[in-house]
Amino acid sequence: MLPMLKTAIPGPHSRRLMAELAMYESPAITARYLARAESGGIDCPIVFAKTEDVFIEDVDGNRFIDLTAGFGVAIAGHAHPEIVHAAQQQVAIMPHAMGDAFPAQIKVELAKKLAEIMPGHLKRTIFANAGFEAVEAALKTAILKTGKPGVIAFDHAYHGLGYGALAVTSYREHFRQPFLSQLNPHVQHLPFPQHHHGFADLLEKTIVESTVPIGAVIIEPILGRGGIIEAAFECLQQIREITTRYHIVMIVDEIYTGFGRTGDWFAVEAADVIPDMICVGKGMSGGFPISAAIGTDDVMSGWQDQQGEAIHTSTFLGNPVGCAMALASIHLLEKGLIQHVKTIGAYFKEKLQQLQNEFAVICDVRGKGLMLGVEFAHTDPHFTLKLSKALLQHGMICLPCGIQGNILSFTPAYTLQTSHVDFVVEQLKKLLEQIP
Repeated sequence: MLPMLKTAIPGPHSRRLMAELAMYESPAITARYLARAESGGIDCPIVFAKTEDVFIEDVDGNRFIDLTAGFGVAIAGHAHPEIVHAAQQQVAIMPHAMGDAFPAQIKVELAKKLAEIMPGHLKRTIFANAGFEAVEAALKTAILKTGKPGVIAFDHAYHGLGYGALAVTSYREHFRQPFLSQLNPHVQHLPFPQHHHGFADLLEKTIVESTVPIGAVIIEPILGRGGIIEAAFECLQQIREITTRYHIVMIVDEIYTGFGRTGDWFAVEAADVIPDMICVGKGMSGGFPISAAIGTDDVMSGWQDQQGEAIHTSTFLGNPVGCAMALASIHLLEKGLIQHVKTIGAYFKEKLQQLQNEFAVICDVRGKGLMLGVEFAHTDPHFTLKLSKALLQHGMICLPCGIQGNILSFTPAYTLQTSHVDFVVEQLKKLLEQIP
C-alpha cells in the first residue's frame, strides 16, 4: 500500500471535528488551530480514524504514511496483530490491578523480561505511565542514593514536561519560562556533547566547582526533539568514567532511542557504556502509556525496603494491559525487527544523502537506524514547517524538530519497506524541485 487521498487535506470531517474540539479543549493544546480549521485552512490537523502498520486513515478516508510512528511509539507498526491480541486477551481477564499494593502476575513477567534485555546489570525497574514520569523516578532515585541534590543536564535536551522533567529539559525555553519559579533550582545545563574536545574537563570542572553537590547526570544519547544529534561516543564514555569516580548517578534517557530505534536494543550499547539507570517508554508497548526507569541493584538500594506506604507509586503503575502489550512488542523485536531497522535505516539514509547531493538547501543528513534527520538551510525560518505541511498534502506525516525547527525528522515504524522509502524520497524530491 501507498498513500491514497480522497479529499483536500484536511478534509471536511477533520475541519469540523477540530472546530468542535476547540470548544472543549484548552486553547494551549490541539485546539490552537481553531480559526484556520473553521476557515478551511491547511494548518488544521487531520483527525485519525484508523491505523494499520505504517499507515494512518483519517476521518475523511484519506490514507497517509506515518513517518513518525506516532511520536516513535508504534515501533512494530500501528495496531500490530500480535500486540492487539495480547491487549485483547489481557483486557478480557484483568484490565487493571493495584500498582504497588497488589500487582498483577504479568507485571512480574515484564519486570523479568526487562532485566533480561537490558545491558549490563540493570535489572531493577520502577514502572510508570509516561516517559517524563520515568525520568522523574530516575531523578528521585539519584538523590536517594547519593544524598546530593544537584543535577547536570544538557542544552537542547527534551526529557518531558512534568515539573521534575521540565527542570532538566531545555529544548525550547518557552516550555520552561512560565514555570521557572517552581522548577528545581539545582539543575545546571552544559553544551550537548556532540564533540568530545574539552568535554571531560568541562564536566569535571562543573562537578568540582558546583556550589550544590552533583548527584546525577542525565543525557539523551541522541537528541530527539532537539534535532537528531548524536552524542559523541567518547563523551558518553567520559560521563561514565567521571560519574563513577565522583559517585554520581549516570542516567540515560532512552525513551526515544530505546527498543531498537537506532539499530541496537539501546543506543548506549554502541558506545560500550552501561549507565546506572536507563529510562524507557514510547515504543515499549507499541501503543499503551507505560514507561520505566531501570537501574542496577546498587543505585536502587537508595530506596530501601518500604515498611509502610510506598513513597513513590501511581494508580496505574504496572498496568496489566500495558505489560501484556510490552511483552508482545519485545517478542516481536526478538524475532528480528531490530535487524530490519539497521537494513532499512541504512537504505533510507542513503536515499536522503542522494537528495542532499542534488539540493543545496539540504545541509545535513544524520542519525542512526530509523531515527534520521534532514537539516535545511533556507532564508525562510519556517521553511521546514511549510515543507512538512506540503508533505501532508501528498499523504505523508512528518514533523520538524530542532531548536530552530529546521530539521525534518523521520522516525517511522520498523516495518517500513523500501517501496515506502522510495515513495517518500520521490515526493520529497518533487517538492524540493519547486523551490525557486
